[in-house]
Amino acid sequence: METIGPEDRALFESAGTALFEELVAAGGLPTTDRRLVEGGELAPALELLRDLGLARQSADGVRWEAQDPGAAQSRVVSPLGQEGARLLSESSQWATAFGTLTHAWRRAPGAVGGGPFTYLPLEEIDPFIAGLVADCEEEVLTAQPQAIRDTRDLPHVVLRDTALLERGARIRTLYQHSARRNSTTRQYVAAVTERGGEVRTLDEFFNRMIVVDRRTAIIPSKETHRVALVVREPSVVAYLVDVFERSWERGRPFTSSEAPVMKDIASEQRSMTLRMLIEGHSDPVSAKRLGVSPRTYAGYIADLKEEFEAETRFQLGYTIGRRGITGQDDEDAERPAPASEV
Repeated sequence: METIGPEDRALFESAGTALFEELVAAGGLPTTDRRLVEGGELAPALELLRDLGLARQSADGVRWEAQDPGAAQSRVVSPLGQEGARLLSESSQWATAFGTLTHAWRRAPGAVGGGPFTYLPLEEIDPFIAGLVADCEEEVLTAQPQAIRDTRDLPHVVLRDTALLERGARIRTLYQHSARRNSTTRQYVAAVTERGGEVRTLDEFFNRMIVVDRRTAIIPSKETHRVALVVREPSVVAYLVDVFERSWERGRPFTSSEAPVMKDIASEQRSMTLRMLIEGHSDPVSAKRLGVSPRTYAGYIADLKEEFEAETRFQLGYTIGRRGITGQDDEDAERPAPASEV
């Protein structure tokens, strides 16, 4: 019997099974049954049962009779299982063969697209990152200004990154302080830190960046975030790693809830809000740079108005200017208010 396919199984499930049960219940069906003769509605199902060894004519040729499904099952399922095992083995061997080529390709200076810099359209970004992380041998560095907002992404991201950690590689991730209030991000952090991943937060705004094994970096395109730039030029990658390391040193451990750390974080967010005001950024731009919603940013401004006893945004700006506040924590903490305001 030739190997059966999905179409045969669909016919078996939709009509063949019911016909077999009818054959069993009735003790057989006449060969003259109009449903079973050529052109009849059940003729295809009967032909399939015959091919599977589940139905055959009686010795006198006047009835169709059911046959033991146990014997038929072994004739159908065993070859499929053997073929499945063969295909799995073959696919594994092909994957191993291609793995050698992939490593050589990705390590070459002009690998992707024939040069050290390559643009990836939106639909190619995630598959490329997944492949890159899957081949990571030592470390993944990630600067992620936005928290994980789509809960549908969480299982995939956790599975990918925990698998990497369990292989013995390192993961270091930077978020903005605002990510601490995001429940989805907290779930991700709990999963990766349990397996040795490290996560810190920073008050500053920064662009997204991923660096794998200090050989390949992925950053947003200047024109649009719907396009990513793959960087393999060693000097540029080394520069981006240095930028990450400097930011990492200033970051606060995500999992820390100690009072001094939380106080520093609150102070840093206050200082950045002041800098956004002093530099004259619009509220939407300021909110994005702080990694918060416009509504949350409006709450920060309201807190500053209360702190500086200002009723309007203009009064707040005037008071900040009069006091010579720059939004730098150490300087502002040490600079006293003018005598006229004490």
